[in-house]
Amino acid sequence: MLTRLGRLAVRRNGAVLIGALLVLLGLGAYGAGAQEDLALSRWSAPGTESVRAGDLLRDDFRTGNPNLALLVTARDGDVDSPRTERAARELVAEVDELPMVTDVTSYWDAGSPALRGEDGRRALVLVRLEGGATETREELATLSPELTRTTAELDVRVGGQEEISRQVGEQARADFLRAEAFAVPLVLLLLILVYRRTTAALLTVAVGLLSVLGALAGLRLLAQFTEVSTFAANLALVLGLGLGVDYSLFVINRYREERTAGRDQREAVLAATVVAGRTVVFSGVTVAVSLCALLVFPFFFLSSFAYAGVLVVGAAVAGAVLVLPAALARWGHRVERAATPSSGFWHRTALAAMRRPLLAGAGVLAVVLVAAAPVLGLRFGLPDERTLPEGTSSRTTSEIVHREFAAEATDTVQVVLAEPADTREYAARLSRVAGVFQVDAPEGTYQDGRRTGAPGQDRLTAPDGRARLAVVPTQRAMYGDVPALVERVRDTPAPARALVGGYPGETTDFRTTLLDRLPLAVGIVLLATYVILFLMTGSVLLPLKATVLNLLSLSVMLGCLVWVFQDGHLSALLGFTPTGSIEPSIPVLMFCVAYGLSMDYEVFLLARIKEEHERTGDTVRAVGEGIRRSAPLTTAAAGILALSFLSYATGGVVFLKELGVGTALTILVDATLIRVVLLPVTMRLAGRANWWAPKRLLRWRVREGTAPGPGGQSAPASRADQTVG
Repeated sequence: MLTRLGRLAVRRNGAVLIGALLVLLGLGAYGAGAQEDLALSRWSAPGTESVRAGDLLRDDFRTGNPNLALLVTARDGDVDSPRTERAARELVAEVDELPMVTDVTSYWDAGSPALRGEDGRRALVLVRLEGGATETREELATLSPELTRTTAELDVRVGGQEEISRQVGEQARADFLRAEAFAVPLVLLLLILVYRRTTAALLTVAVGLLSVLGALAGLRLLAQFTEVSTFAANLALVLGLGLGVDYSLFVINRYREERTAGRDQREAVLAATVVAGRTVVFSGVTVAVSLCALLVFPFFFLSSFAYAGVLVVGAAVAGAVLVLPAALARWGHRVERAATPSSGFWHRTALAAMRRPLLAGAGVLAVVLVAAAPVLGLRFGLPDERTLPEGTSSRTTSEIVHREFAAEATDTVQVVLAEPADTREYAARLSRVAGVFQVDAPEGTYQDGRRTGAPGQDRLTAPDGRARLAVVPTQRAMYGDVPALVERVRDTPAPARALVGGYPGETTDFRTTLLDRLPLAVGIVLLATYVILFLMTGSVLLPLKATVLNLLSLSVMLGCLVWVFQDGHLSALLGFTPTGSIEPSIPVLMFCVAYGLSMDYEVFLLARIKEEHERTGDTVRAVGEGIRRSAPLTTAAAGILALSFLSYATGGVVFLKELGVGTALTILVDATLIRVVLLPVTMRLAGRANWWAPKRLLRWRVREGTAPGPGGQSAPASRADQTVG
């Protein structure tokens, strides 16, 4: 296949380039509108108890989680003054008539102490907007500015989970545009420094842009048939640029080597396409498989990153093995330069490490383990308003509520009973649960085991007599261990089967489902990449060694997440507020992304080492020569990719900061300490065992055409030599 593509690129380079330009323009025109078609998501897991509770609330009680909160401040006196109450009731009536609003609960109607600030100057209006996440947040984009107001009687601020999520989405889109404006020129400048040829840099950026635009257009097309998260565009940008740079660097460098070895331009293009292209294909499959593991999670937020990864890889590989060779066939003379120098820092480092493998390996391993040590204190938590930058309106509103209200009524735990029952004793028991401020039941409001007044909410009884109970948590509980609170509510004996939901229940079930499926995702990644590396190398040990080294890189990433984002070190520099925990979906996403990228560099290095070993039969020499030829490229590519990811460190959303900083650090550690020291050390210690495999597996590889041929080279490389010669 690669030989045919190489021939096509050489013989029909003009047609290929014109077609690529037309495709690029088409993808750009279509992909430019991708952000408008991508969707926003909520923290819920399909089929879980909390989701079933939400369905019952909507269908049978005509209510649900309050997802919008209006914080009302009295301008004169307190919220109980006649003047303030009159203006507040007018506001409630106005809100009740708004589109998509199905339920409104206010302090002035319910009289609930959970809705009144402790100093009496502020009160809450809780609103439910019915609809999907994207629809409600689009509606809020208009409603929020309209409802935010200051009159003679009232000051009104907008908050709640839906408004927080809307502003997170807006900030992510702004971060995307900022990163795009920053990353592309920076990547071009760095490539000019690496290549010392402007044409080579422009061709590489073109492949990167093809990858990004191809992914964005693909995501927009997929969005017509299924939900695709808006955050997938952020990954498509940095991954598309990064893989475009990685793959182009190796193809162009191989072309330069072939020209230096004496081949003419067309022969050099074909050889680079076949030999470097094979490595590119293996690398692309590895990255795609790692990201496809996200499909095991039933959340379109994570599935969207899998879609983005596969689309990016497909476009990047196509650009590297078809479009770029066509460009080299036409303009190759403008990218030519002396091939990799005979020696260099990374080569000398690898040779020194192999001379004293135990000392070098132990030293680097100690550094890696110290960097990874903070992971032992990893705590998973749930997202809140601190995801946004300080000063964002919804975050400020939430901070006022947290500071001045004893309860967190916007995050009520909803309990739905499966059949009619007397709820008085049950409500009293729930009100004594640690972390519960009050319980609103059909028979009244309960605090500390006693009935304290009339119900603080409406719609507590369904037409068939079944009841729901609104369990209002304390502020302290919502900023503590929320899953523990939900479990305490679920463990409280009920008079009938009870379903527990609400925002705390949904986020708890989301976390539980995610962690339950995590071992399956990790297993898929490890097994699939092992098989891919075996097919490439024919070795049983090398894929195992690569897996261990990758896991060491990822342990550094997790240590960074804990030390920086959980514990708050460098928070002032990076501009975020630490929460003391990590939202679990982000490390899962980062694992799949970083594992694929780390294995990307492993593939490039091993391919070159394997090629040298087949030529010489000397493992130590092959490792040194492979690193001499590949390490300068992998470190340059890693540096550029890391800077692309770091562009999100300047953004406003903490999730994207975590993705940017953690992935960048992993890439840099992997391309330096891991691949240039630990990889040669482990191969030096293993010796001939590096290349061992059972004879049956070797015979199978020969039949499949991926084992070394009679001349010592792999079958694809041998065919390339025959074709070019």
